[in-house]
Amino acid sequence: MNRRPLIWFVLFYVCGSAAAAGLSAQGAVYAGGAALFAAAACVLLGKASPRLAIACLLAAGLAAGERLWADAHNVTGLPELLAAAEAEGPRASYEAEAEGIIVSVVEVDGDRVSFRVRTERLRVKGDAKPRAVRERLIVQVRLAEQPEQAAAAGWKRGDKVVISGELAQPAAATNSGGFDYRRYLRSQRIHWLLKVKGAASVKASAGPAWTAAAMLGRIDAVRDSLGARMNALYPSDQSGYMKGLVLGIREDLDPQQFQQFSRLGLTHILAISGLHVAVFLYALGGLLRLARLTRERTLLLLMIAVPLYVLLSGASPSVVRAGLMAMLGLLAARLGKLKDGLHLLAAAALVMLIYDPYFLENVSFQLSFIVTIGLILGVNPVRKAMPEWRRGKALLDLAAVTLVAQLVSFPISIYYFNQFHLLSLPANFILVPFISFVVMPIGAGALIISLLWEDGGKTLAYLSHYANDWTFALVEKLAAVDSLRTIWASPPLWWVAAWLAALCLTFHWLNQRVRHQVNEDNPIDQITDRLVAPTIPLTAGTSNFVGLPDPLIELRQRFNLSTRREEHAVGEVLRKVYKPLVMIMVIGTLLFLAYDPERWDNNAKISVIDVGQGDAIHIRTPEGKHLLIDGGGTLSFVKAGEEWRTRSDPFEVGRKLLVPLLMKRGVREIDILVMTHLDSDHIRGLQAVVESIPVKSIWWNGTVKQAEDAEKLIQTAIDKSIPMYRVNAGMEMNVDDSTNVQVLWPPQQSNDVIEVQQEQNELSVVLSLRIYEHLFVMSGDINASTEHSIIDLMRQTNHTIDPIDRAAVLKIAHHGSRFSTSDEWLRYWRPIGAAASVGATNSYGHPHPDVLAKLAAAGARLWRTDLDGEIQFSITEKGLFVGN
Repeated sequence: MNRRPLIWFVLFYVCGSAAAAGLSAQGAVYAGGAALFAAAACVLLGKASPRLAIACLLAAGLAAGERLWADAHNVTGLPELLAAAEAEGPRASYEAEAEGIIVSVVEVDGDRVSFRVRTERLRVKGDAKPRAVRERLIVQVRLAEQPEQAAAAGWKRGDKVVISGELAQPAAATNSGGFDYRRYLRSQRIHWLLKVKGAASVKASAGPAWTAAAMLGRIDAVRDSLGARMNALYPSDQSGYMKGLVLGIREDLDPQQFQQFSRLGLTHILAISGLHVAVFLYALGGLLRLARLTRERTLLLLMIAVPLYVLLSGASPSVVRAGLMAMLGLLAARLGKLKDGLHLLAAAALVMLIYDPYFLENVSFQLSFIVTIGLILGVNPVRKAMPEWRRGKALLDLAAVTLVAQLVSFPISIYYFNQFHLLSLPANFILVPFISFVVMPIGAGALIISLLWEDGGKTLAYLSHYANDWTFALVEKLAAVDSLRTIWASPPLWWVAAWLAALCLTFHWLNQRVRHQVNEDNPIDQITDRLVAPTIPLTAGTSNFVGLPDPLIELRQRFNLSTRREEHAVGEVLRKVYKPLVMIMVIGTLLFLAYDPERWDNNAKISVIDVGQGDAIHIRTPEGKHLLIDGGGTLSFVKAGEEWRTRSDPFEVGRKLLVPLLMKRGVREIDILVMTHLDSDHIRGLQAVVESIPVKSIWWNGTVKQAEDAEKLIQTAIDKSIPMYRVNAGMEMNVDDSTNVQVLWPPQQSNDVIEVQQEQNELSVVLSLRIYEHLFVMSGDINASTEHSIIDLMRQTNHTIDPIDRAAVLKIAHHGSRFSTSDEWLRYWRPIGAAASVGATNSYGHPHPDVLAKLAAAGARLWRTDLDGEIQFSITEKGLFVGN
């Protein structure tokens, strides 16, 4: 520790900041005690000097204090309005007019414009005069007409704006484990959204010329200009990719293409990071050497160029980290005091966290630093453990880097993204060097040349067109191998720490093994012979030959020598084997625990997921089977002739909410997918589910609907060879020993013809689900007349449920429409509770007051996704428990 004090200082600093951010007061006290104990132990064991131990404890305390101070001051300047909004609920919004400066890039996507504003004055409806409030706002403008796109494109960072709209809080996480937009914005010190209708509500003018925002606005203009030139150099299907690769502009990258890269763990290529900075410095350094500049001037110019490159490439945490490390390294090289990479990394982390302690919660920051630490610690020992191969040395070096990067990034990847493709390792091995050292330099060179000679730039860019086509084809083919794609539930943080610690110990052991490796050319017997000389003393005995040893003594001595040789051989084998075996067992155990964390969980869970105005119900049975009833769906209101409103990456509930949520919970396959009916608010989100998670079977009402989303979903199921079962009343299935499913509706059809039915509500698949003798009824979008028909049909077919078992939880039909949930239906089921899946801002008035009154009269408790978020039922042999 004494040899690397800065590293330990920063480690304690990070731990102190993390403890203050994630622990309660009691937990922070325990963490402080643990830090004090660790520091004292290091001093007593002679691993650290008292001065270093005190410095490390001081670092933890300073970091915790800085984070607590940041949290205490990270508050809105409108506390009264915030209290009112929290009391009113998710629909709260307030008319307001804000005056301030645009402090971010203005993004125009279809009919939506978004940017950030730092306010100087703010007036909320009812105020006598504007308040002087410095508040950061996210502004979201919904354009009314296509010409407004051009007006919005003229807004830029640094402009002064006066905006009229509605203030609202960002959405908090309403599903367990779901993305918390409010918390994300709070980490950037933003507490409000300002929602604006039409570009006319935004009045922009030139702001002060020499503010930071204005200067960054000029850099944005340069980036936009370079992006436009990249559009001219590459075809439309490649320009977005090349802009992300060279300039860090990812807004124009095709979402499907990004998803394919993501499946193979290749998105780091599209994020400007240390590799890009290294290539930039290498190329610029080569040009400066050609100009015959001195070493000192070259280093100075490189230090000046790095911040410009960081700003030009978007200044994400990964590129800021790489830029800081590069500048510190260049400075140390110029002063003749260049230290190792860990010192540079520690210094970069310290600078970034002092500047903003919320960086610690940034995924890009975490991945960037953890992977870089892993590469510094692990590549050398792993490479030395590999065989020497002179002709393939470069390939072995690349293999070591790729393997270590995959091992180190694995826990972070499954914690946040919940998937790992087994072809990720070969994909990174092949594509990363090809893209980094061939495609990216060609793209950057073409861009630079085109500034001086457009035709020359296009000619050079043309060389990479085929390379990009080959890259896309390979990525698409590898990502499509679903059998090698694994899904992982988000592991606990202790598991992530244990995995990284196990890797560190493995790297340390490999280092020791290489350092103390015994020459394998000499057999064990020869080594033993050298250590134990087989001399036999001359003693008198019973032999007739004077001076020769006694045969018994000679035999005993030979036996002892053999035993010592065998013991030495066994010791050598054990010394070489036991550490690898221990490491393999530890890592194998961690993989087993992470891959199937609910193996011994015999409780069932039913989750009514908040997907807005739609239905999505996930069921996990006691034996670990998974059922999904419907998948919600974001409705599109783009009319013919208004295609300009279409966004390049619109919010889609399946891809951005449902699939990530299911994967986070470790749903590796869906045993039964139920499409109650083919309306968009029930099945549009299932398209992403079917494409992303293996589905073993589909139940549906046996009809089709002439709608793009319904036709596409059914065709995808056919293409994937998913069995589709047309279900009807009377069918029954035991999903496992504790779970029974009965189909209550639709009625059995007289023929097997699949009919076209545009009106689907009354053909909804209605199910009763019994788990551990607890009954749940899933009623789709039926109305009161169909409820009556179901009751009659059950009585006629002797499927009437015993009155003693009728205590049930109902998923109320059609989101609480007043035409559903009749008194007869409630009398029959006698529910103890009901769940309503309804959007917080729906315009239908769901759930209707009449339905609320009926449920209250029936004594049924109501849970609502618009008010309560996700509704979770936990069913055990002991009873039913509800949480939301």
